[in-house]
Amino acid sequence: MSAIFWEISKRNIRIHMLRSSLAMLGIIIGVVAIGAMGILGNSMTQEISSSLSSVGDSVIVTPYSGGGGMGPGGGGSSSANLMLTDQNYQQIKRTVAPNVAIPVHSTSEHMKVGVGSDDIVATIYGIPTNDESDLLPNLQAGGYNNANSGCLVGSTFASDHNVKVGSRISIGTDGQYGTLRVTGIIKERGMSFDISTDSAIVVTQDWFENTYNDKDQYSEVVVKVTSSDTASVKTIIEKQLNRNTRDKTVSVTDSKATLSTIYSTFSTVTTFVTAIGGISMIVAGVSIFNIMMMSVNERIKEIGIMRSIGTQKKEVMSMFIYEAAIIGVIGSLIGGLLCLLAGYVISALMLGTTKYLFTMASMMSVVEGVSFGILICILCGVYPAWQAANLNPIDALRHE
Repeated sequence: MSAIFWEISKRNIRIHMLRSSLAMLGIIIGVVAIGAMGILGNSMTQEISSSLSSVGDSVIVTPYSGGGGMGPGGGGSSSANLMLTDQNYQQIKRTVAPNVAIPVHSTSEHMKVGVGSDDIVATIYGIPTNDESDLLPNLQAGGYNNANSGCLVGSTFASDHNVKVGSRISIGTDGQYGTLRVTGIIKERGMSFDISTDSAIVVTQDWFENTYNDKDQYSEVVVKVTSSDTASVKTIIEKQLNRNTRDKTVSVTDSKATLSTIYSTFSTVTTFVTAIGGISMIVAGVSIFNIMMMSVNERIKEIGIMRSIGTQKKEVMSMFIYEAAIIGVIGSLIGGLLCLLAGYVISALMLGTTKYLFTMASMMSVVEGVSFGILICILCGVYPAWQAANLNPIDALRHE
């Protein structure tokens, strides 16, 4: 018997194809909104996670400057009151042992790339030669710098200025600080908490100190944490170097805690935009409810005839629920396919990459959108179906 009512439901959808199609359109839009926003949010989270994964084990120590401080990863100032001293560095090194503490010099400098090139300004970082592989574990090309005559450059710097391994860079106005040969290109790191190398060059600590006469003063110290958690390292540094709460010496950033905050923020944003998509789904559900109520009112006499020949209440109810389910399933599946296309376009335009489109998290957003669409349709069909099943057969037969 259920097959008969299934066929009756399909027949009614065909008879009112335009009305049913408009209801499906609402469900399609709702599923696309939920799925596409979920894909975008998850892709953004995974992109940030990929970009920052290499610095998730770091604690960054910078000079304290009344709460603002120097943001990690930027060019530093040469002001003595905004620099860490060698005494500070040695104290940090002893405090965090056996973890590695890496002192970092930084400045902004004029330079030329190639003969006849335009004068540009870029950040220069100076780090100890032995610590290059710890701080910058991934190179795109070439090798690490083992001499004062060489340097590493970031991937963005290399592509913007057509720099390759072996290229020479003149440092300072008119090359006053000499020429460095590029020995390696650093793989793109994106946003980072320690040093932002994508558009910068990295030189040896000796070259930096000899060139700028800037010994025993550092822009920051990066601690690579391997033997404990970053939170405990942060705490012990603050206790050792900021003993006087009124006159603090350093600002300490726990990269893992910062990452957690970033992930939480993106999760909240993703939930919010998905909820906006859910509102459009609820509006579509109201449309389904209205259509089902219209269908019941149009078929009151038909329902009365069916009830008078022995059709049970549950069978009448199933007929209308089938109708709502057909609209929901077809609309949601079409919406699921379209939200993959929408997610692809949005990710390509906003993130510049679609590599996270078919990850488990993104696919779950599509599944959630499709499932929610089907569930909303069925729920919005229950009351009209119940009302149809509980019509008085005699009153229904008298209905004109």
